[in-house]
This record gives sequence, C-alpha cells and structure tokens, in this order.
Amino acid sequence: MGARSRVRGPPSPPGRLGRVILERVGSALFDENCYVIAAGTGQPAVVVDPGVGSAAAVAAVLARHQLFVGVVLLTHGHPDHVWDAAAVAGEGPVLVPSPDLYRMDDPLAGLGALGDLTGMLGPWQRPVGIETIADGLFHGGGAEVVPGVVVRSLPAPGHTEGSTIHFLAGTWPDDGAAWANATGGRENQVVALTGDVIFRGSVGRTDLPGGDDDVMAWTLRTLRQVIEPGTWLLPGHGPATTMAHELATNPFLATRR
Repeated sequence: MGARSRVRGPPSPPGRLGRVILERVGSALFDENCYVIAAGTGQPAVVVDPGVGSAAAVAAVLARHQLFVGVVLLTHGHPDHVWDAAAVAGEGPVLVPSPDLYRMDDPLAGLGALGDLTGMLGPWQRPVGIETIADGLFHGGGAEVVPGVVVRSLPAPGHTEGSTIHFLAGTWPDDGAAWANATGGRENQVVALTGDVIFRGSVGRTDLPGGDDDVMAWTLRTLRQVIEPGTWLLPGHGPATTMAHELATNPFLATRR
C-alpha cells in the first residue's frame, strides 16, 4: 500500500548481467508496478510484486519474450503487491521477506477500510510455493535467483516490518533509462526495486499496521548513505527515478538526516 529487521551494511554491487529483458506491468486498481526481468529470450523470468489483476498482463509479457516464470520475488507483503502471486507462480517459488511472511496468510488482515476489499477481489489464494528470501541474497554480491539473474537484497523496514529493496545490475533496455529519466548510459547499470520504500518525490506511508515512522526515518538515513546516486529506482507505484534526483529533490530524503 503506497503513498524490519536492521539493514546489514552497504550492499556490494550485485553480479552483473548482460543484456536484460525488463518490462513493467501496471495494475489498475492500486496503480501498482509489477516488473518482469530475465537474462534473455527463452529464459526463466523473475516476476517482482504481481499485484491485483496483473497475471494476464504478465502472461502476455512472458509470451512475447518466450519466457517462463522462474520465481516470484516480493518487496513486502501488502495485498497490492502480492495478490496475483499464486496465479503467476503456479507451483513455483514465491520469495517473501521473512518479517512479512505472516501477511501471506491473509494480506488484507488488519488494514481496516483498506482491507474491506474481499467482495471486489474475491478470496485470497495463498501461493503454494511460499519461501522466505534466502539469507545469501542479503550478503556480498547477492545470489542467483534464476539462471542469469543475480539479486542483492537489502532490508528497508518502516513501511512494513519486512520491506526490502532488491538490487540488480546489467545492461538494460532503453525503456529503463527513459522511465528513470536517466542521463547516463544503461551499460553496467545498477537498478533498485524499491517497492513502497522510496517513490519519486515521496516515500512509503507508515500509518498501516507494521509501519513505523521512526524505523522508516532510520531506514531513509541509511539508504542515503548506501545507495549510489547513479542507481535507477524502480518503485512499486508511480514513475521511476534515480537516487541522485531523489537526494536533490525528495523532501523526505533531504530532511531525515
């Protein structure tokens, strides 16, 4: 829902990919961004945050690039980021940050009026392949989640207890640079899938269960130091951006020192 364990130190650069497939899929109900990432045509894909109504669009992206789902990777456990995880993953793995694992029993629980959507959404389908994100993704250069795609994860709590940013590096399609309004090249470029932690001009809300304003402030102070300015930020809602742009213009990153 847009607008923790402790961060374990600055992330090392993730293992670099070659030319990467990157597609963004939007969800109409919550205006949520889902991302499909693969090392090349015909390869297993990483599907990040398949939200409400995204399954059909994800399937179309997969078909266009002759991909198949290798893993669903979540940034946190709110319903607008996980609702179609079962439909997308089938019997495959769905990786969730361990502090948010409990949310996968009922993502709508405890959300008050925001959670009163069962009549619209239908019953929640818990993915059969839920796993917590492996510890290896949080250390060094991260780990391979599907062949050819290495992810380095960083806990970033505050929006939820388990909110996590996922870093990748590679040679990205031109769309990625256009999304982020990046002036630099796209070769050997680090991108960060920020979920609901950092948006263009804003940050994730902290007034829902599991949110914590003090913890979010601590996370943002840490991210100011550990995310390189040239990093492209692909958020869970809204347009992409760069860390340099947010450091210069985002009032939450500018004032929470």
